[in-house]
Amino acid sequence: MAHSLSAKKRIRQSIKRRARNRARKEVLKDQTRAYLAALASNDVAKAEAELNKTVVRLDKVAAKHTIHKNTAARRRSRLTLRLNALKAAGSGKGAPATA
Repeated sequence: MAHSLSAKKRIRQSIKRRARNRARKEVLKDQTRAYLAALASNDVAKAEAELNKTVVRLDKVAAKHTIHKNTAARRRSRLTLRLNALKAAGSGKGAPATA
């Protein structure tokens, strides 16, 4: 148990930050699930709209340092690859890419 005032304050701050970060990550997960559901339905227009929302959410969470900026970039890239694979499969341009 913390005894000094500064240690007690640090505990209070950590609790607030943890709750805030968890909420941000949960919103991000929900948005990603919505995008993946749009991909699963093979609706390219809806998937593009959901991807845009997901990318915005990723960038905002990374800007607040909840996740690292490179992690956000990697996820953005992987999600975009999946949409591109769906587009390629829909237009009949060879085999779809796996991601």
